[in-house]
Amino acid sequence: MDENSDAAYEAKIDYLQKWFEDNKKLPKKVDRLLLRRFYQCMYENMEDTQKRIEINYLMRNRHPHVFLIRDPNDASSHQTFEYADIVPLPGLTKEKYKITFFRLNDPDPKKMRFTEDTKAYIMVTDCRFCMPDLADDDCLSEGELQIYDMTGVKVKHVGRLSMASLHIFIKYLDQASPVRIKHIHMINCPSYLDTFISVLRPFIGNEVVKSISFHTSRMDTLYEHVPRELLPDEYGGFAGKLSDLKAQFRQVMSDKRDYLIDPDYWKVETS
Repeated sequence: MDENSDAAYEAKIDYLQKWFEDNKKLPKKVDRLLLRRFYQCMYENMEDTQKRIEINYLMRNRHPHVFLIRDPNDASSHQTFEYADIVPLPGLTKEKYKITFFRLNDPDPKKMRFTEDTKAYIMVTDCRFCMPDLADDDCLSEGELQIYDMTGVKVKHVGRLSMASLHIFIKYLDQASPVRIKHIHMINCPSYLDTFISVLRPFIGNEVVKSISFHTSRMDTLYEHVPRELLPDEYGGFAGKLSDLKAQFRQVMSDKRDYLIDPDYWKVETS
């Protein structure tokens, strides 16, 4: 953007921020980078942006057990991050997508607590959305690309799903998230993956199903979509060990704890 378009863009974000701060349906405070993400997500349509923001905070305050009652350093979060990896990877794809990597560290289905795990995922994204997508650039990602390593996932994990929380989660991603999920890659897929998809299909719809790519034990097909330099070392990439990337982001979450638990950023005061 040139200087004039930069100024015009910032003026629109200024307008959006004032609207937010004056809106009784919304919390007292908002991160400016988060506003930029909402605005970009809605293709810079101000009215659509405002609607999506209001839906976001309406959902948060209707379902505080998923969105508000949280702490990245508490025992519940620790339990989730012990058995599962939820790791934003550094860099952007050529399409300017940000990658988040998911993997089980412990295949025991009893370790899965879907509502608490969903809460942990929301904290990861809330933390990431207030941070630049590239360390040396203020550009925004054009969307999310998610990779799920299905190693260790069992049919019994389906029984651990909370249908109520799943419905909330899918609705949030579809109607309220400030960033759109562009594609999902599932790697090391088990033969019984159809069981998972059949359970999820009523919630996610055909369009989302069409955005999912399934990969078997071969990684070559994933490399056709995701640059290897953005993938963890364990998956033939060059971004570093997943455990190191996870530890780095967990420290970021701890550093952002005050922001994540501050009700002024998330809770709507009711009169």
